Amino acid sequence: MTKGPLKHFQDVDDARRTLESAGYVCTPDIATVVFLAAAGDKPILVEGPAGVGKTELAKAMATGLGYELIRLQCYEGLDEAKALYEWEYAKQLLYMQMVRENVNDLLAGADSLADAVDLIAAQADVFFSDRFLLPRPLLQAILSPTPVVLLVDEVDKSDPEFEAFLLELLSDFQVTIPELGTRRAVGVPLVVLTSNAFRDLSDALKRRCLHLYIDYPEADVEREIVRRQVPGLSEALARQMTSAMARIRRLELKKRPSIAETLDWARALINLQIESLSPEAVLATLSVICKYREDSDLVRKDLNGVVNL
Repeated sequence: MTKGPLKHFQDVDDARRTLESAGYVCTPDIATVVFLAAAGDKPILVEGPAGVGKTELAKAMATGLGYELIRLQCYEGLDEAKALYEWEYAKQLLYMQMVRENVNDLLAGADSLADAVDLIAAQADVFFSDRFLLPRPLLQAILSPTPVVLLVDEVDKSDPEFEAFLLELLSDFQVTIPELGTRRAVGVPLVVLTSNAFRDLSDALKRRCLHLYIDYPEADVEREIVRRQVPGLSEALARQMTSAMARIRRLELKKRPSIAETLDWARALINLQIESLSPEAVLATLSVICKYREDSDLVRKDLNGVVNL
């Protein structure tokens, strides 16, 4: 039977402190949504550009609370078998071969083929039991005896049919396995779904979730992220970098650099022993910032504006 609601956080400040303890730079909006979702057993749908910390939020929740993180990476063609459970057919076959003599003994008393089939069918439960069940992430989260964070990553890359199945599962937190019956959640997991807007998600899924949009951070927030993740970077260079990155993101780029690129850039500058940002330093590390040639050309054209802020 599903247990009653578990109080994961005392209040919004406690949610913020918990995420901060895991190294996540948490804004008031994020802390509020995380607290309300945990208090109301609601999934969180986190949307925003790639690389702004959507997946890291789920990881920080798990780390800060001391819960296991169970991750389902979505992709086109993902089906229930890969997300929910599978039968270990190879193991079933191996066991069948090992007990073949017992099968012969079982069938020795059969008077007809029909009787033999009935006798075998009566033993079917032996081979369709928990012993041969291979839980996938969704079932793992439901059956876990301890609290978990379930991360459904890039749900927008899954097919609409899988999204509909996921909606039903998240509504009841139970699943019916034809051979075993209904399995209900031991405890409702904390669920985080992420989306990069690869396709529009259904209104039904959005209604089921609390919505959180994480955008590119303000310069001061990004500096704090860089300070925590790349402690060897000087404060002066961190200021130059984050100001330059804000300017770069205002350009008409095909792909605006994310926080992940900012962190890679910081590490590249440290490895090159660059202590101050200059046009030469930007050009030397431009491949870390931009992933398309057209974007690199735009940054080159605005090089003085990027550096001299």
